[in-house]
Amino acid sequence: VQDPSCVARGKAWKSPCKACPNGPTESEEIQLTVDVQAGMRDGDRIQFDQVADEAVGHIPGDLIFILKQIPDALFTRQGNNLHMTQRITLLESLVGFRKTFTHLDGHEVVIDKNDVTYCSQVYTVKNEGMPIKGSKGKRGDLFVTLEIDFPRKFSDEQKAQIKKAMMA
Repeated sequence: VQDPSCVARGKAWKSPCKACPNGPTESEEIQLTVDVQAGMRDGDRIQFDQVADEAVGHIPGDLIFILKQIPDALFTRQGNNLHMTQRITLLESLVGFRKTFTHLDGHEVVIDKNDVTYCSQVYTVKNEGMPIKGSKGKRGDLFVTLEIDFPRKFSDEQKAQIKKAMMA
């Protein structure tokens, strides 16, 4: 319908314009897909240009999403590397051990150590860190700090057996 008071869409000589009953701007619902790529970090931005609020005579704003990393109980991220702490017994620190745990993506990681472990020794698992953004298949490393749970005390019999074993 022709509206003689309308100069152009959203610009009328008088209010309200028949072509624009809701005013010079109308709400429109759009759907956007946020593509979070493997390896993105805390604070990385995903930006959609000119999709935010519009006003007559102005360029629409940008919609910006800023990623917020959720802390994990087991892993800490530093760049593309992951860090974690694994507790082991005194016996395991002396004779070796095999530990299995579930990684962030659900696969199992095995730490297999057959020699003596020292206090706070760091065991490196290559390519088990975070994916490197933009690099197919490349990952950072996983650094596992091995903490030894020392017994609080030994009985006299246990002390004798330890001495006997260490003297042999």
